[in-house]
Amino acid sequence: MIRRAFTMRLKPGGLAEYKRNHDNIWPELVAQIEKDGIAQITIFARDPVLFLYSEIRDEEAWDRLWHSEIHDRWNEVMNPLMEFNEDGIVDSSEVTEVFHLETGARDA
Repeated sequence: MIRRAFTMRLKPGGLAEYKRNHDNIWPELVAQIEKDGIAQITIFARDPVLFLYSEIRDEEAWDRLWHSEIHDRWNEVMNPLMEFNEDGIVDSSEVTEVFHLETGARDA
């Protein structure tokens, strides 16, 4: 698996609605995420910044999801909560992994 991480920025006051939507994620969106090769997504918040961590099967996994019809519909719900850059793209950036450690503790 390949690990990817991004930061994204919410509009002020958007965190509760963002969380509510993700607490009620659509089953068809989950199916698309799995189909496109995204094995795990974890999102942390430090309002207004979100930190998204994912494990993907291949480098194109996120592009496949972002260009799917179900993700376009999800964006219609989520876009009012997000900050955008000058290009009209969600204010986000990939972050670089600087340390990773796995121990036997998960087997204990």
